[in-house]
Amino acid sequence: MDPRNLPQRTTPHWSLYQRECFESGTKDGRLPPFNTHPDNLVQLARQRLSAGGWSYAACDAGLGSTNASNRAAFQRWKIIPRMLVDTNRRDTTIELFGKKLAAPIAFSPIGINKIYHPEGELPVARVAGELGLPYSLSTAGSCSIEDAGEHNRIGAQIGTQQGRGAFYPDGIRWFQLYMPHDEELADSLLKRAHKAGFEACIMTLDTWQLAWRHEDIALSNYGFYRGTGTELGLSDPVFVKRLSQVGINAAKDPKAAGRHWIDQVWHGKAFSWADIPAIREKWRKISGGKPFLLKGIQNVEDAKRAVECGCEGIVVSNHAGRQVDGAVGSLDVLKDVVDAVGDKLEVLFDSGVRGGADVFKALALGAKCVMIGRMWVYGLSIQGEEGVRHVLRSLLADFDILMNVGGFRSIAEIDRSALKYLPDPPHHL
Repeated sequence: MDPRNLPQRTTPHWSLYQRECFESGTKDGRLPPFNTHPDNLVQLARQRLSAGGWSYAACDAGLGSTNASNRAAFQRWKIIPRMLVDTNRRDTTIELFGKKLAAPIAFSPIGINKIYHPEGELPVARVAGELGLPYSLSTAGSCSIEDAGEHNRIGAQIGTQQGRGAFYPDGIRWFQLYMPHDEELADSLLKRAHKAGFEACIMTLDTWQLAWRHEDIALSNYGFYRGTGTELGLSDPVFVKRLSQVGINAAKDPKAAGRHWIDQVWHGKAFSWADIPAIREKWRKISGGKPFLLKGIQNVEDAKRAVECGCEGIVVSNHAGRQVDGAVGSLDVLKDVVDAVGDKLEVLFDSGVRGGADVFKALALGAKCVMIGRMWVYGLSIQGEEGVRHVLRSLLADFDILMNVGGFRSIAEIDRSALKYLPDPPHHL
């Protein structure tokens, strides 16, 4: 596509990043930062990270079969392209929770980003803001809620000024909640998130305890027990008060502070469906009625319960295979979940997404928005902010090009008629 004669679009021409990559190498010999094929990202990130950093980024629950199931599920669905469709003015926007998104893609919440890069979550928040994609901050973040919000805003201001994709100069950001045992602390975290401009609360349901992850166990690899990843907690006045009450000085003993953050605050207590209405109401009251979502839904009956509890959304997710070994792939349950809840709430998706075709397939099966996790973690590990930007711009270009050559003019046209299900071929003995 000639950038001097572009058809008018409501969203950036994401596909032009392909041309930018080609031209930079031929004009001045400056190649793109790195090859974004997922296998290459894995290899490069492993080279950059410490043994513990790599293990925490990449290891799965148990034997890793759930992560394998995630990928296998995508392979069973095949895209059916359409030809001779005028896709010159493609529209990648969606409306979600009253906001216009530049593309149906969001950043999944991932904690302890400082084990991947010294700046932690901040460059990730900036890139999300710049590209007009929702940024999700984990309760296990290695920065304060306020700093993440401010850097997301900085990125969004750059994005709106330079036409990178952002529609809102303040950015779009969501707060992922690991529900504390401590009601006062929960109130404090949610109030801070609302004040810092986080517009939705996503409560993760599958991490009352870490799964058995062989590599992490073998390395005694848990950042919190080593004093890493408690920054979000240490920036909270209620948690600081709790440390004082038990005689822990975080500056002198960061490991003890980390253990207290994990063991006394949000690991080890399982909540139930009976708790959800009150937690939702707490957030709704604090935020003035902002959306409340549940993340970790894999079961149709659980999806129906989320509707009954008044949730505005769910995330069909198995934590990318990191929590329950031997589980069903997330994509394998997406269609049934969507059919069960209809339009009663918004269905988001994550787990196993590696490219534009995966985004397309999840949308076709009914997801409203697709969340990306490990891909940007690898980019952050490889090259910091520029690495995250390169990974996401590449993914957006890949998806935009697929819509172009596949014959889809808008997200609304991506539905189940665009896919064919091909079950696994029989194994020959």
